[in-house]
Amino acid sequence: MTMKKLNTLKVYSLALMAGLAFVSCSDDDDDILGNWVERSVFDGTPRSGAVSFMIDGTGYVGTGYDGDDYLSDFWEYNVEGDYWQQRADFIGSARSAAVGFSVDSKGFIGSGYDGIDELGDFFSYDPSANSWTQVADFPENPRRGAIAFSGDSYAYFGTGDDGDNDRKDFWRYDPSADSWEEIYGFGGNKRTEATSFRIDDVVYMGTGESNGSYLEDFWAFDLSDESWTKLNDLDEEDDYDVVRSNATAFTLGQYGYVACGYYGGNMDSVWEYDPSTDTWEEKTDYEGVTRLDPVSLSNGTNGFVLLGRNGTSYLDDMMEFYPFDEYDDED
Repeated sequence: MTMKKLNTLKVYSLALMAGLAFVSCSDDDDDILGNWVERSVFDGTPRSGAVSFMIDGTGYVGTGYDGDDYLSDFWEYNVEGDYWQQRADFIGSARSAAVGFSVDSKGFIGSGYDGIDELGDFFSYDPSANSWTQVADFPENPRRGAIAFSGDSYAYFGTGDDGDNDRKDFWRYDPSADSWEEIYGFGGNKRTEATSFRIDDVVYMGTGESNGSYLEDFWAFDLSDESWTKLNDLDEEDDYDVVRSNATAFTLGQYGYVACGYYGGNMDSVWEYDPSTDTWEEKTDYEGVTRLDPVSLSNGTNGFVLLGRNGTSYLDDMMEFYPFDEYDDED
Protein backbone atom coordinates (compact mmCIF):
# COMPACT_ATOMS: atom_id res chain seq x y z
CA MET A 1 0.00 0.00 0.00
CA THR A 2 1.41 3.45 -0.89
CA MET A 3 2.05 6.22 1.64
CA LYS A 4 -0.65 8.35 -0.06
CA LYS A 5 -3.23 5.59 0.46
CA LEU A 6 -2.16 5.21 4.09
CA ASN A 7 -2.54 8.93 4.69
CA THR A 8 -5.95 8.88 3.03
CA LEU A 9 -7.01 5.98 5.23
CA LYS A 10 -5.84 7.86 8.30
CA VAL A 11 -7.88 10.91 7.28
CA TYR A 12 -10.99 8.77 6.80
CA SER A 13 -10.42 7.09 10.17
CA LEU A 14 -9.99 10.39 11.98
CA ALA A 15 -13.10 11.79 10.31
CA LEU A 16 -15.07 8.71 11.32
CA MET A 17 -13.86 8.94 14.92
CA ALA A 18 -14.74 12.64 15.07
CA GLY A 19 -18.17 11.91 13.66
CA LEU A 20 -18.78 9.16 16.18
CA ALA A 21 -17.66 11.44 19.00
CA PHE A 22 -20.03 14.15 17.77
CA VAL A 23 -22.93 11.72 17.59
CA SER A 24 -22.09 10.43 21.08
CA CYS A 25 -22.03 13.94 22.51
CA SER A 26 -25.23 14.82 20.72
CA ASP A 27 -26.88 11.67 22.05
CA ASP A 28 -25.79 12.55 25.60
CA ASP A 29 -27.27 16.03 25.23
CA ASP A 30 -30.46 14.64 23.73
CA ASP A 31 -30.88 12.30 26.70
CA ILE A 32 -31.33 15.29 29.03
CA LEU A 33 -34.98 16.30 29.07
CA GLY A 34 -36.68 19.42 30.36
CA ASN A 35 -37.77 22.71 28.88
CA TRP A 36 -38.07 26.13 30.49
CA VAL A 37 -40.65 28.64 29.26
CA GLU A 38 -40.67 32.34 30.17
CA ARG A 39 -43.65 33.49 32.20
CA SER A 40 -44.80 36.87 33.47
CA VAL A 41 -41.97 38.82 35.07
CA PHE A 42 -42.49 39.40 38.79
CA ASP A 43 -44.21 42.79 39.20
CA GLY A 44 -42.39 43.74 42.40
CA THR A 45 -38.82 44.90 42.95
CA PRO A 46 -36.13 42.41 41.85
CA ARG A 47 -34.91 40.55 44.93
CA SER A 48 -33.35 37.50 46.51
CA GLY A 49 -34.09 35.69 49.74
CA ALA A 50 -37.87 35.97 49.36
CA VAL A 51 -40.49 33.47 50.55
CA SER A 52 -43.17 31.64 48.56
CA PHE A 53 -46.12 29.32 49.10
CA MET A 54 -49.29 28.12 47.40
CA ILE A 55 -52.88 28.40 48.68
CA ASP A 56 -55.62 26.58 46.75
CA GLY A 57 -53.65 26.68 43.49
CA THR A 58 -52.63 30.35 43.74
CA GLY A 59 -49.03 31.43 44.29
CA TYR A 60 -47.81 33.95 46.85
CA VAL A 61 -44.38 35.62 47.03
CA GLY A 62 -43.08 38.28 49.39
CA THR A 63 -40.33 39.80 51.55
CA GLY A 64 -36.65 39.54 50.52
CA TYR A 65 -33.73 41.88 49.91
CA ASP A 66 -33.08 44.04 46.83
CA GLY A 67 -29.47 45.03 47.48
CA ASP A 68 -30.44 48.20 49.35
CA ASP A 69 -33.52 47.46 51.42
CA TYR A 70 -35.22 44.61 53.23
CA LEU A 71 -38.73 44.21 51.87
CA SER A 72 -42.24 43.58 53.21
CA ASP A 73 -44.37 43.75 50.06
CA PHE A 74 -46.48 40.73 49.17
CA TRP A 75 -47.75 39.47 45.80
CA GLU A 76 -50.22 36.96 44.39
CA TYR A 77 -49.61 34.99 41.19
CA ASN A 78 -52.52 33.70 39.10
CA VAL A 79 -51.25 30.51 37.47
CA GLU A 80 -53.99 30.21 34.83
CA GLY A 81 -53.90 33.88 33.83
CA ASP A 82 -50.11 34.29 34.21
CA TYR A 83 -50.31 37.64 36.01
CA TRP A 84 -49.34 39.23 39.32
CA GLN A 85 -51.41 41.30 41.74
CA GLN A 86 -50.12 43.12 44.81
CA ARG A 87 -51.77 42.15 48.08
CA ALA A 88 -51.62 43.59 51.62
CA ASP A 89 -48.06 44.19 52.79
CA PHE A 90 -46.60 41.78 55.31
CA ILE A 91 -47.09 43.39 58.76
CA GLY A 92 -43.91 42.06 60.37
CA SER A 93 -40.58 43.84 60.02
CA ALA A 94 -39.11 43.78 56.52
CA ARG A 95 -36.79 40.76 56.17
CA SER A 96 -35.04 38.23 53.99
CA ALA A 97 -34.06 34.57 54.52
CA ALA A 98 -37.43 33.88 56.19
CA VAL A 99 -39.67 30.84 55.66
CA GLY A 100 -43.10 30.59 54.09
CA PHE A 101 -45.66 27.77 54.19
CA SER A 102 -49.41 27.20 54.01
CA VAL A 103 -51.81 25.09 56.07
CA ASP A 104 -55.63 24.94 55.80
CA SER A 105 -55.94 27.72 53.18
CA LYS A 106 -53.82 30.18 55.15
CA GLY A 107 -50.25 31.25 54.57
CA PHE A 108 -47.52 31.87 57.11
CA ILE A 109 -44.28 33.85 57.08
CA GLY A 110 -41.75 33.88 59.91
CA SER A 111 -38.13 33.91 61.07
CA GLY A 112 -35.49 35.55 58.85
CA TYR A 113 -33.10 38.48 59.13
CA ASP A 114 -33.86 42.23 59.12
CA GLY A 115 -30.31 43.51 58.61
CA ILE A 116 -29.62 43.66 62.35
CA ASP A 117 -31.12 40.63 64.07
CA GLU A 118 -32.23 37.09 63.40
CA LEU A 119 -36.00 36.86 63.86
CA GLY A 120 -38.42 34.42 65.48
CA ASP A 121 -41.83 36.05 64.99
CA PHE A 122 -44.52 34.50 62.76
CA PHE A 123 -47.58 35.84 60.96
CA SER A 124 -50.62 34.32 59.24
CA TYR A 125 -52.15 35.52 55.96
CA ASP A 126 -55.85 35.05 55.14
CA PRO A 127 -56.35 35.40 51.37
CA SER A 128 -60.13 35.71 51.66
CA ALA A 129 -59.75 38.83 53.83
CA ASN A 130 -56.38 39.91 52.38
CA SER A 131 -55.16 40.47 55.93
CA TRP A 132 -52.31 39.49 58.24
CA THR A 133 -52.42 38.40 61.90
CA GLN A 134 -49.49 37.82 64.22
CA VAL A 135 -49.37 34.30 65.66
CA ALA A 136 -47.24 32.64 68.34
CA ASP A 137 -43.54 33.42 68.17
CA PHE A 138 -41.13 30.57 67.61
CA PRO A 139 -40.09 29.60 71.16
CA GLU A 140 -36.42 28.76 70.53
CA ASN A 141 -33.50 30.74 69.08
CA PRO A 142 -34.53 33.20 66.34
CA ARG A 143 -32.85 32.31 63.06
CA ARG A 144 -32.47 32.83 59.33
CA GLY A 145 -31.92 30.40 56.47
CA ALA A 146 -34.17 27.76 58.06
CA ILE A 147 -36.62 25.49 56.20
CA ALA A 148 -40.33 24.90 56.70
CA PHE A 149 -42.76 22.44 55.14
CA SER A 150 -46.42 21.56 55.56
CA GLY A 151 -48.34 18.45 56.46
CA ASP A 152 -52.11 18.29 56.22
CA SER A 153 -52.81 19.91 59.59
CA TYR A 154 -49.39 20.96 60.88
CA ALA A 155 -46.28 22.74 59.68
CA TYR A 156 -42.69 21.85 60.51
CA PHE A 157 -39.79 24.26 60.96
CA GLY A 158 -36.10 23.65 61.60
CA THR A 159 -32.38 24.06 60.90
CA GLY A 160 -31.05 27.55 60.08
CA ASP A 161 -28.49 29.99 61.49
CA ASP A 162 -29.19 31.70 64.82
CA GLY A 163 -26.38 34.23 64.39
CA ASP A 164 -23.92 32.22 66.44
CA ASN A 165 -24.46 28.62 65.39
CA ASP A 166 -26.12 26.52 62.73
CA ARG A 167 -29.03 24.47 63.99
CA LYS A 168 -30.53 20.99 63.44
CA ASP A 169 -33.61 21.07 65.70
CA PHE A 170 -37.12 20.63 64.29
CA TRP A 171 -40.45 21.89 65.61
CA ARG A 172 -44.11 21.25 64.85
CA TYR A 173 -46.48 24.21 64.56
CA ASP A 174 -50.21 23.58 65.12
CA PRO A 175 -52.24 26.44 63.58
CA SER A 176 -55.47 25.35 65.29
CA ALA A 177 -53.87 25.70 68.73
CA ASP A 178 -51.34 28.35 67.68
CA SER A 179 -48.63 26.41 69.47
CA TRP A 180 -45.15 25.00 68.92
CA GLU A 181 -43.72 21.66 70.05
CA GLU A 182 -40.24 20.27 69.47
CA ILE A 183 -39.99 16.92 67.68
CA TYR A 184 -37.00 14.61 67.76
CA GLY A 185 -35.27 12.03 65.61
CA PHE A 186 -33.38 13.98 62.94
CA GLY A 187 -29.88 12.49 62.77
CA GLY A 188 -28.42 14.70 60.06
CA ASN A 189 -26.00 17.59 60.19
CA LYS A 190 -26.63 21.10 61.39
CA ARG A 191 -27.24 23.31 58.37
CA THR A 192 -28.50 26.53 56.89
CA GLU A 193 -29.96 27.33 53.45
CA ALA A 194 -31.27 23.80 52.82
CA THR A 195 -34.21 22.75 50.61
CA SER A 196 -37.22 20.47 50.95
CA PHE A 197 -40.08 19.14 48.82
CA ARG A 198 -43.08 16.93 49.53
CA ILE A 199 -44.26 13.89 47.54
CA ASP A 200 -47.47 12.32 48.90
CA ASP A 201 -46.98 11.98 52.68
CA VAL A 202 -43.19 12.15 52.69
CA VAL A 203 -41.04 15.28 52.79
CA TYR A 204 -37.49 15.09 51.39
CA MET A 205 -34.84 17.38 52.83
CA GLY A 206 -31.22 18.03 51.93
CA THR A 207 -28.57 20.40 50.54
CA GLY A 208 -27.35 23.40 52.55
CA GLU A 209 -24.06 24.17 54.25
CA SER A 210 -22.54 24.40 57.68
CA ASN A 211 -19.24 25.91 58.83
CA GLY A 212 -18.20 26.49 55.23
CA SER A 213 -18.85 22.89 54.13
CA TYR A 214 -21.55 21.86 51.66
CA LEU A 215 -23.61 18.94 52.91
CA GLU A 216 -24.31 15.75 50.98
CA ASP A 217 -26.72 13.95 53.35
CA PHE A 218 -30.35 13.51 52.24
CA TRP A 219 -33.34 12.63 54.40
CA ALA A 220 -37.00 11.58 54.24
CA PHE A 221 -39.54 12.72 56.83
CA ASP A 222 -42.69 10.60 57.05
CA LEU A 223 -45.58 12.87 57.98
CA SER A 224 -47.71 9.96 59.22
CA ASP A 225 -45.45 9.15 62.18
CA GLU A 226 -42.97 12.06 62.15
CA SER A 227 -39.99 9.77 61.62
CA TRP A 228 -36.75 10.46 59.72
CA THR A 229 -34.98 8.04 57.36
CA LYS A 230 -31.54 8.62 55.85
CA LEU A 231 -31.40 8.14 52.09
CA ASN A 232 -28.55 7.97 49.58
CA ASP A 233 -26.18 10.92 49.71
CA LEU A 234 -26.59 13.67 47.14
CA ASP A 235 -23.27 12.64 45.56
CA GLU A 236 -23.82 8.87 45.96
CA GLU A 237 -23.25 8.06 42.28
CA ASP A 238 -20.43 9.24 40.02
CA ASP A 239 -22.89 10.57 37.43
CA TYR A 240 -24.64 13.04 39.72
CA ASP A 241 -23.81 15.61 42.36
CA VAL A 242 -26.73 17.60 43.74
CA VAL A 243 -24.70 19.15 46.58
CA ARG A 244 -25.22 22.93 46.95
CA SER A 245 -26.71 25.61 49.19
CA ASN A 246 -29.12 28.53 48.64
CA ALA A 247 -31.10 26.56 46.05
CA THR A 248 -34.84 26.07 45.60
CA ALA A 249 -36.91 22.89 45.42
CA PHE A 250 -40.40 21.94 44.26
CA THR A 251 -42.59 18.97 43.34
CA LEU A 252 -44.17 18.00 40.04
CA GLY A 253 -46.22 14.81 40.06
CA GLN A 254 -44.22 12.03 41.72
CA TYR A 255 -40.84 13.72 41.34
CA GLY A 256 -38.92 16.34 43.28
CA TYR A 257 -36.66 18.99 41.74
CA VAL A 258 -33.70 20.99 43.04
CA ALA A 259 -32.66 24.00 40.98
CA CYS A 260 -29.96 26.69 40.95
CA GLY A 261 -28.08 27.61 44.15
CA TYR A 262 -24.45 28.04 45.08
CA TYR A 263 -21.46 25.69 45.19
CA GLY A 264 -18.25 27.70 44.85
CA GLY A 265 -20.19 29.87 42.37
CA ASN A 266 -23.72 30.49 41.20
CA MET A 267 -25.45 27.49 39.63
CA ASP A 268 -28.17 26.86 37.05
CA SER A 269 -28.22 23.04 37.15
CA VAL A 270 -31.47 21.18 37.78
CA TRP A 271 -31.85 17.66 39.21
CA GLU A 272 -34.88 15.38 39.42
CA TYR A 273 -35.38 13.00 42.35
CA ASP A 274 -37.23 9.70 41.93
CA PRO A 275 -38.33 8.38 45.35
CA SER A 276 -39.09 4.93 43.94
CA THR A 277 -35.36 4.36 43.23
CA ASP A 278 -33.76 6.94 45.56
CA THR A 279 -31.78 8.33 42.61
CA TRP A 280 -31.30 11.63 40.79
CA GLU A 281 -31.39 12.45 37.09
CA GLU A 282 -29.97 15.54 35.44
CA LYS A 283 -32.45 17.81 33.67
CA THR A 284 -32.05 20.80 31.37
CA ASP A 285 -30.35 23.70 33.13
CA TYR A 286 -32.43 26.67 34.21
CA GLU A 287 -32.46 28.94 31.16
CA GLY A 288 -32.16 32.24 32.99
CA VAL A 289 -28.87 33.50 34.40
CA THR A 290 -27.19 31.44 37.10
CA ARG A 291 -28.45 32.42 40.54
CA LEU A 292 -28.61 31.75 44.24
CA ASP A 293 -31.54 32.37 46.61
CA PRO A 294 -34.39 31.99 44.11
CA VAL A 295 -37.85 30.80 45.14
CA SER A 296 -40.24 28.37 43.51
CA LEU A 297 -43.98 27.80 43.18
CA SER A 298 -45.74 24.55 42.37
CA ASN A 299 -49.33 23.31 42.38
CA GLY A 300 -48.16 19.77 41.58
CA THR A 301 -48.76 20.22 37.86
CA ASN A 302 -47.09 23.57 37.13
CA GLY A 303 -43.66 24.42 38.53
CA PHE A 304 -41.97 27.83 38.45
CA VAL A 305 -38.57 29.20 39.51
CA LEU A 306 -38.14 32.95 39.95
CA LEU A 307 -36.15 35.78 41.52
CA GLY A 308 -32.69 35.35 43.08
CA ARG A 309 -29.32 37.03 42.80
CA ASN A 310 -26.28 36.87 40.55
CA GLY A 311 -23.47 38.83 42.18
CA THR A 312 -24.88 42.30 42.79
CA SER A 313 -27.65 41.85 40.22
CA TYR A 314 -31.05 41.12 41.76
CA LEU A 315 -33.50 39.31 39.52
CA ASP A 316 -37.23 39.43 38.75
CA ASP A 317 -37.64 36.89 35.93
CA MET A 318 -39.71 33.70 36.17
CA MET A 319 -39.77 30.49 34.15
CA GLU A 320 -42.04 27.47 34.12
CA PHE A 321 -40.50 24.00 33.93
CA TYR A 322 -41.74 21.13 31.77
CA PRO A 323 -39.57 18.22 32.98
CA PHE A 324 -40.35 15.68 30.24
CA ASP A 325 -40.36 18.00 27.21
CA GLU A 326 -37.38 18.37 24.91
CA TYR A 327 -35.39 21.57 25.17
CA ASP A 328 -36.58 24.37 22.87
CA ASP A 329 -34.40 27.49 22.75
CA GLU A 330 -37.20 29.45 21.05
CA ASP A 331 -39.40 29.52 24.19
